[in-house]
Amino acid sequence: MNAPLTALVNARVMGEHGPQDGLAVLTRGARIEAIVRADDSRIANAQRHDVGGRLLLPGFIDVQVNGGGGMLFNAEPTVEALATISAAHRQFGTTGFLPTLITDTAEVMHKALDAVDAAIEQGVPGVLGIHLEGPFLATARKGIHDATLFRLPDADDIAAITRRRRGVVMITLAVEEVPLDTIRQLSEAGVLVVAGHTAATYDATRAALDAGVCGFTHLYNAMTPLGSREPGVVGAALDDPHSWCGLIVDGHHVHPAALRVAIAAKARGKSVLVTDAMPPVGAANPEYVLNGQTIVARDGICQSDAGVLAGSALDMATGVRNLVQMVGLTLAEASRMASAYPAAWLGLDRQLGRLVAGQRADFAVLDDTLHVHETWIGGVRYAAS
Repeated sequence: MNAPLTALVNARVMGEHGPQDGLAVLTRGARIEAIVRADDSRIANAQRHDVGGRLLLPGFIDVQVNGGGGMLFNAEPTVEALATISAAHRQFGTTGFLPTLITDTAEVMHKALDAVDAAIEQGVPGVLGIHLEGPFLATARKGIHDATLFRLPDADDIAAITRRRRGVVMITLAVEEVPLDTIRQLSEAGVLVVAGHTAATYDATRAALDAGVCGFTHLYNAMTPLGSREPGVVGAALDDPHSWCGLIVDGHHVHPAALRVAIAAKARGKSVLVTDAMPPVGAANPEYVLNGQTIVARDGICQSDAGVLAGSALDMATGVRNLVQMVGLTLAEASRMASAYPAAWLGLDRQLGRLVAGQRADFAVLDDTLHVHETWIGGVRYAAS
């Protein structure tokens, strides 16, 4: 028996060049059935949901989520923790995300991989896979990571990471530390290999791109900068037309001018909004413990006592607002950086990221100030709290 038809009406539907009036979105079950004119005859036979004249955008997809709702994935690599993190982020329009495990022991890494598999099997909304940010990183660009846990991948690690999984597997590594043959092996197994927390030269990074690296984690941060004689990792990232770059658009990690330079330098579709979110997102408590240190989020900045950035308190809706108000992008392009482009990076663009027939019915409904009022995941509506 077919699922009932639902019509989202009185919406300003995001199109290629901006919001469009006079349209409705028809959904059946978990999928978009059609985008139609507001006077389409099918609406009369559908269950109507009035969006109230608000903006209807594709749901946001975040490839770097360390925590939320007071929960840190490293501290609690379980299905229950993932459900809490998911609920926290969907308040801000996030309909798909990669739970991100930063550098930890092999035991915790393997638990996290299994927890994500179980969460997808059990239908935890929004979980698309996992992002392993470490432990194969460079001490010289360690950031807040615990360098005592850094190591090279062994056969057990590679077997666990490349084993057939229910979702996407992304791994951030230092390209000068991990052998090119290992990078190639991971990439050929379908793992999305990303450069980050790396002190590599331009040439080493270029060789890693040729071996299968497909992107860069939080561009500019924890990597060698662009110089006139040594372009470094940043130079390699901006020079390469095929790779994706994650950008933390919180006004603290990267200056707005540097964001504009990166977005202008990269081919269209290759700049992706990420949050690098920590437990304070969607939680009243601004504090959390990371590697035995108490981190406090103040004015949106998560820092250790020594002043080291420790992720962010950014959510995707705020990131979209910042792209428009701080960086100067159109809302249409900011929306794509939060939905279509990350979906393409994850290889999920046939299912997610756009408002077209056949895609999953994932929506973020925003008011004119670009704050979220409701989020839909697979045709299920969640009101923002």
